[in-house]
Amino acid sequence: MSSNTMDRLWSDYQDHHRSKGNRTCHMIGIPLIIFGLLSLLSIPIVTVGGRWPIEISLIILLVVGAIDISLDARLGALMLVVSFLLYLVARDLKAWPIAAAMFVVGWVCQYIGHGVYERRQPAFYKNLAHLLIGPLWVLNHVFHVRGEAAPARVPARG
Repeated sequence: MSSNTMDRLWSDYQDHHRSKGNRTCHMIGIPLIIFGLLSLLSIPIVTVGGRWPIEISLIILLVVGAIDISLDARLGALMLVVSFLLYLVARDLKAWPIAAAMFVVGWVCQYIGHGVYERRQPAFYKNLAHLLIGPLWVLNHVFHVRGEAAPARVPARG
């Protein structure tokens, strides 16, 4: 994918997250969703060499990581590393009710952010790709790989 694609997605995502309250809700909610999901999907589907289980969560992590890297190589690579570290912790959480609660609380945070603070529907309602952009956006707010400001408006194709 081109950087033009990422710039368009990034700019649109930024437009849906202007209020400080919404951004704060996302900074809390998105990591909870990711951790909860990685834990809930830590279900081995195959064992390599009779010793190393490969879980659904690891496969999803690798597929999403490849997509993230195709969108933005540096931020995507960092996301893959951070996600893998979360996966290593999440897969050892054997209490599925805690993982499920983290997942649900994370989504509640998202909807509070959009309903109470932003007063605008989530970006992924119009474009499911934003479900991939959200975690990158949160990570960028921590490590400032892409910078904080939205890129210059990229004209829509058409």
